[in-house]
This record gives sequence, structure tokens and C-alpha cells, in this order.
Amino acid sequence: MGQKSEIFKTFKLDGFVAIPSFYGVEQSTEIKSELCRFKRDVMPELESTEVFFEDKQNPKSLKQIQRMHQYDSYFLHLMNDKPRRLAEFLLGEKVVLKNLQYFNKSPLLSSATPPHQDGYYFMLDHPSQALTMWLALDAIDDENGCVRYVRGSHENGMRLHNRTQTLGFSQGISDFGTEDDIANEVACYAQSGDLLVHQAMTIHRVDANKSNFRHRRALGFIFYGASAKENITAHQAYNKKLESELSSIGKI
Repeated sequence: MGQKSEIFKTFKLDGFVAIPSFYGVEQSTEIKSELCRFKRDVMPELESTEVFFEDKQNPKSLKQIQRMHQYDSYFLHLMNDKPRRLAEFLLGEKVVLKNLQYFNKSPLLSSATPPHQDGYYFMLDHPSQALTMWLALDAIDDENGCVRYVRGSHENGMRLHNRTQTLGFSQGISDFGTEDDIANEVACYAQSGDLLVHQAMTIHRVDANKSNFRHRRALGFIFYGASAKENITAHQAYNKKLESELSSIGKI
């Protein structure tokens, strides 16, 4: 129980926690194989609102796939297994499986992810009762775009967010870069199979992939605590408006 208690303590104190080798080599290899299958067999059938490219005309610029667990039994089982149990442990209640996303920053084709709090997007009455997990599928560092968290930022309330032009991350913190932000920012390097978990109020960002050849692939698991109440009407209205904007400029 020692490791579990340390994971819980760090998550509560810092707003994020890194868990090395959450999946071993064999299962990480299996996940990547199943991801290839999903891209080949399932992704072509998805709506454009579920699949984002940096450049729609360039298949190599695939950036995000949304709600994979809704379209494929392997990824539903994956999310409903170890990640769900960890989410329930950290949130202290049963959870709702909200999203399983694929992220990639392709070499020389990606943009930076703006500093943000996931809770701003979630539109929950208690955003602290939600979390995101980020499973590395590649070795990830400064060069290809590691996640950078602001330690303790989950305790300081919701920051002001404004519209960005970043596909998949439409809102970013408008005044990011305060002394506190800079002093407490932590770069989280990862190896394939490592897991990062952050609370929905924790500020984080990611630089663009500056590598000439290395990808930066990851899976993201979003869980809401069962007690969290979502403003569904506001969320649907925002998504509809955003999809209309993205469609009008040819992004989806």
C-alpha cells in the first residue's frame, strides 16, 4: 500500500503525479498494435468532428482522435480496467468514463498546446472531481513535447481563459506566465508505458514537437467523479459553436 499512498499524496498535494511503467513492455506493445488497427479499420468511418489533423490534406499530420472507447471494444476494456480503478482511488468515488483520446505531435508538423485547465472545458459544478490520465506511447522529453505542469495550481481556482487558434485546445489561459507559474512549472519526461495523472484544475501546457523524426504519441483518459454535475446544455452549445467555426475554416 506504500506506493499507492504516495501516489495519492502526491496527486493531492501537487495536482499531478507520474507513475513509471504503468504498463509494461508487453502491454504497451499490444496497445500500440491495437492503435494501428484502430487507425486502419475504425478511424476512416468516424465523423470529421472526431478526428483532427494539423493539415487535413496531410495524413501524416494526424493530431487527435476523440472517444475511442465508444467505437472499439478493445479501448473500452482498456479504459475500464486499470485506469478506471486508479481514477476511483484518486477521486474517492465511482467514476464516469468520459473520453479516451489519442494525441500525437508529428515531427515538424505540430503546434504547441496552450496553457489551460481541463476543468474549463469540462463545465462541471465541481471540476476538482475530475481528472485526466496521459499514457505515453513514445519516449517524451523537451525535444518532442513533454507535458509541463504548474505544481499546486489546482488549489488556486479557475484562471481566465480566452479563445486560441489551436485545433483541439480552443481555450488557453490569458495571463499565463506569472512569477508563480514560472517558479512552479515542472517538465515531466516519460517513457513508453509511463502514466501522468492530473486533476482537472491543474494548469499544464505542451511545446510543439521540434524533432525532425520523433513522434510524440499518447492516449488520454478522462474520468468524471460520479458526484460531478455537468452543464450539458452549455457544453453542447459551446461544442456546436466551435464545430461550426472549425468547419467554416476547413479544419474539420
